[in-house]
Amino acid sequence: MFEISQLRCFVAVAEELHFGRAAERLNMTQPPLSRQIQLLEHNVGVQLLDRSSRVVRLTAAGHAFLPEALRILRMVDEAGLLARRVARGEQGSLTIGFTSASGYTLLPEVVRRLRERTPELALSLKELVSTAQVEALGAGQLDLGLMRPLALHQELVSLPIATEDMLLAIPAREADSYPLAPTLACLHRRPFIMYSPHEARPFYQMLTSRFERANVAPDVVEHIGQVHTMLALVSAGIGAALVSQSCARLQFDGIVLRRMETEPVHTVCVYRRDNENPILQMFVRDILPGFDGARMVRRD
Repeated sequence: MFEISQLRCFVAVAEELHFGRAAERLNMTQPPLSRQIQLLEHNVGVQLLDRSSRVVRLTAAGHAFLPEALRILRMVDEAGLLARRVARGEQGSLTIGFTSASGYTLLPEVVRRLRERTPELALSLKELVSTAQVEALGAGQLDLGLMRPLALHQELVSLPIATEDMLLAIPAREADSYPLAPTLACLHRRPFIMYSPHEARPFYQMLTSRFERANVAPDVVEHIGQVHTMLALVSAGIGAALVSQSCARLQFDGIVLRRMETEPVHTVCVYRRDNENPILQMFVRDILPGFDGARMVRRD
């Protein structure tokens, strides 16, 4: 099998049709150049150059071999360039999981910043609830997850990326019966649409804990996994609901949104500790610190 260096020597001689000029072009002396051509012809099994006269000529086999040699060298150069670009995080692929709420404001901004930094990036986006994202990360099906904070395995790293206020979504026909600056106390014994303990476990656990600390017991009429369904039920007058600020983008008719006097909610980005994807590493190193609510955390 011939070597790439032998192809480069052949192409130089074939284009110059002169061993001296080809050797100078390759920054080498003529004897080793001649030896490389001889080795190439031996490996190919035919004579590629006619050196029987003072003028170097391509044989018929040499004419046929030259464009293929050029194609191989071009592929080698392109492969090297691609490898360097991928290693620098300038090209590659990234698979991102996201919750429906993060898809309204956070995900578009993440994608925009990634595209600005790496225009040739191949992105794959998958809408999944937080618990499903954790499973997908563990199975290597995601590079990055945008989710609510929850307990994670040791192989996963969680970094904060955004903080949002909570909004109280009220049926418009009942807006007058709620305070303008609502607190959790105003939900006591009122019809309330709660997050599903299975599909939306982080939010369910967070709100359950907050209600218990505030000694508030809303009248839970439904458990819902997706926020757009929850807001649709609020619009229908089924009850009130608590949603993150980004959900205001949905703009359902028949709903009044009021900022809650309570703790904000957080979104984190999660990835496998052993994921060596250069795009992911570039995101964590260079893009993540620019988000509100993000801070660099020791990875060990």
